[in-house]
Amino acid sequence: MHPVRAARLGTATALVTLLACAPVASAAADTDSAHAKGGERVITLIGHLVQQTRFPVNPDGSPAQGDRTVFRSLLFDKDDKNQVGETDGTCTTTTVENRGAEECVVTYNLPGGQLSVQGMVFGILTDGRPTIPPPSFDNGITGGTGVFAQARGQVHADTIGTGKRRFTIDLDR
Repeated sequence: MHPVRAARLGTATALVTLLACAPVASAAADTDSAHAKGGERVITLIGHLVQQTRFPVNPDGSPAQGDRTVFRSLLFDKDDKNQVGETDGTCTTTTVENRGAEECVVTYNLPGGQLSVQGMVFGILTDGRPTIPPPSFDNGITGGTGVFAQARGQVHADTIGTGKRRFTIDLDR
């Protein structure tokens, strides 16, 4: 088993949320962020990995193109106190050369709707082993449902602890 995607929170991969959910957005919004400009809204969330399953191409061998990880994380407000949603997704290894890369597709389930996020995570391997801690990444918001219908923007993720990431969501209005 490869811990290639250890502590992956969706990327994403990923990934995340809360444009128009008043109680959640007010608890999570980072109004002092340098990212916020014009019609954008910046939201900060903390993700905790709660479930992860790996499907390696070579179960007892090295990482390979096509390795897949499926994960679920709980999302909390920026103070890491109140749960505001969850994220579910998959990441597939696209290359193991040059420190590796994977493509992630993630859905953020939040009050009022879902937010869809997709993109690449680079630098997943160091010397043929998973990079610890997992690398930061930026993925694109591709749409959503409910209050997130036609959402656009990006999600930046940083690992801040074992199985824990900070997601900074820039939603374009």
